[in-house]
Amino acid sequence: MNNTPATLQFTDAELLGKVSAVDTSRVSIDVSNSVLLTRIGIGNLIAVRGSTEREYLIAITERVTRSMRDELAEDLPEDGEEAELVSVPTDLVRGALIGTFRTVDGDKKNTFKRGADSFPQIDRECYVIDAANLQRFMGILGADFPENERLKLGVFVADRSAEAIVSGDKFFQRHAAILGSTGSGKSYAVALILERAAKLKFPNIIVFDMHGEYTPLADAKNGGFAKRLRIAGPGDLEHPGDDALFLPYWLLNRDEMLSMILDRSDQNAPNQASRFTLHVRTLKQKTLEDENKPEVVKTFTVDSPVPYPIKDLVTLLDTDNTTKGQGKTGPIKGEWEDKLTRFISRLAAKLDDRRYGFMFTPPAKANTYGWLAAQVAQLLGSNGGDGIKVIDFSEVPSDVLPVVTGTLARLLYDVQFWMEPGKRTPITLLCDEAHLYLPVRDDADAVQRQALGAFERIAKEGRKYGFSLLVVSQRPSDVSKTILSQCNNFLSLRLTNDTDQAVIKRLMPDSLAGLTSILPLLDTGEALMLGDAVLLPSRIRLDKPAITPDSATRDFWKEWGIQAPDVAAINLAVEALRSQTRPKTV
Repeated sequence: MNNTPATLQFTDAELLGKVSAVDTSRVSIDVSNSVLLTRIGIGNLIAVRGSTEREYLIAITERVTRSMRDELAEDLPEDGEEAELVSVPTDLVRGALIGTFRTVDGDKKNTFKRGADSFPQIDRECYVIDAANLQRFMGILGADFPENERLKLGVFVADRSAEAIVSGDKFFQRHAAILGSTGSGKSYAVALILERAAKLKFPNIIVFDMHGEYTPLADAKNGGFAKRLRIAGPGDLEHPGDDALFLPYWLLNRDEMLSMILDRSDQNAPNQASRFTLHVRTLKQKTLEDENKPEVVKTFTVDSPVPYPIKDLVTLLDTDNTTKGQGKTGPIKGEWEDKLTRFISRLAAKLDDRRYGFMFTPPAKANTYGWLAAQVAQLLGSNGGDGIKVIDFSEVPSDVLPVVTGTLARLLYDVQFWMEPGKRTPITLLCDEAHLYLPVRDDADAVQRQALGAFERIAKEGRKYGFSLLVVSQRPSDVSKTILSQCNNFLSLRLTNDTDQAVIKRLMPDSLAGLTSILPLLDTGEALMLGDAVLLPSRIRLDKPAITPDSATRDFWKEWGIQAPDVAAINLAVEALRSQTRPKTV
C-alpha cells in the first residue's frame, strides 16, 4: 500500500478565510486572518477545500483589497454616553481558479490537473499555500512527465528550490512564442532552449537568426553545439565559403517572384505576368526533358522547384518586347511590343545588384537538378551532431527579407508535407525577430504577404505533419495575429508596452488574463510560462545558458569611460559598407 503523505497539509494558522462569492472562473474570499493577508501578493497560490476532504481547488491570487467600515464598538456605552463607532477592516482576496489537487485519485497520490472539476461552495475554507506546502506542491508539477519529455527551464520564483519543468513535447507540438522587450533576457531564453534540445540524440531545429547573435552557439572551440549557415553575401559570389547558403531564384514560386519584380500599378502588369508565367513554365519543361524526367513533365507546374537559366528568360522576354507583328501591308506593332520594358528593367536591376547574388547569381552547381535534394538534406538532416542549424540572415537586404524567409520556410514545409508519413522527423522553425518579416496582415506589403502566406499555412496545418513554429519577438503587437493565435504556449518575459501586453492578454483564457498585469514588473531573466506545456501558469526564473548569444546589452556609461573609438575599425566599416561585404575576422 502506498503510504505517501499528502502534499498539502494545513493547520489553522494557514486558514486565510472562507469563500464568499463564486463565478465560472473566479472565487472571492472573505479573509478572517488579517496577518496572512499582509503576506499575500499577486500570483500567490490558494487552496480552496473541495467537495471532499481529499480535494482542493487551486486558485492564483489576482487581487487583494482592504476596505474600512464603521461599526459600533463591542463595549456597551456607560449610562448617558453615546455609542462609539470604530473602524473595522474588510479584507477580500480574489483568485482565478486554475486546477484541482487531490491527495488520493484512484490508485494515484498527490495529483494536480488543469481545470476545476467542480465549483467552490460558499463558506468553504481557504488556505494559503506557502512554506513547506508550497515547496512540496511545486515539486509535483512536472514530476509526472516522463524523463524523455522533461524540459527544464529554471526554477519557480515562488519557490527557488523547485525546478520549473515543462513538457518538451507539448511545448513544441502546437507552436510556441517567446516574447519580451529588449533587454528582458529573450535571447538567453532561446539559447537555453536550444542548449537543452542539443542534448537529445536527433534534435531538428532551424533558427532564422536575423542579426547573427546566435553565432557563438556554433563555436565548437567553446563548446558550441549548432551548425551555422548564412545566406550568402556579395563577398561570397566568386569564392563561396562552406557555410554560405544560396537560395536560387528558381526555388521561388510564381507569386513570390512576381512580388519582387512586378509593379501592380503598371497598366501592362497583366501582360507582364502572363509572359513571365509562360516562359518560366516552358524553360522548366525543357530542363525536365533534358534531365530525362518524363513522369515529372506530366504533372509539374510553374511553381515546381525546377532549375532554369535566368538569362534564357530575359532573352525570351526581350524577344517578346521587340518583335513586330505582320500586317497585310507590312510590319505592324507586335502584340507584346514595348509592353514588357519596365518589367525587364526591374528584373535586370535585381540581376545586377550583388546584394541579391545569393538568389540570382548562385554557383553553377546550385542550378543543377540534383542540388536541391542535397541542400534540403543538409537543412533537414540531424546526423553527426548538427541537428540544430543557425541560419544567419544579417546580410539579406531588408526589402527582400520576407521573400527569403518565406521561400525557405515554404520549401522545407513542402518537403515535409510530401514525405512518406512514417519517415518524417519533427522539425521546428525558430523565427527570431519575427516582427521584421511576419507583420500584421493589414500592415504588410506585397512582398511581406507572400511570406505571411507560407508561415500562416505552417501555423494552421503544420502540427499534422510534424512541423512547428517557435516565434520570438520584442513587439508581439506587430506580429501576425493569425500566427500568434495558433501558438499554444507562451514564454513571456518583461513587456513594458501597453499594446504588447494587451496582445498577450487577448490570447489568454479570461480566467488567466489577470496574470498579465505582472508582465512589466518581471526582472531580467524572469518569465511567465503559460500554455499546454505547463500544468500551472507560473512565474519562473530562467536558467542561464552555458553559451550566451552575442546580444548582451552594452554598458554605455562604463565603456565611454574607458574605451576610445577605433578609427581604423571605422575606416574598415566604411569600406565594408561600400563593398557590401563584412571584413574578415582573424
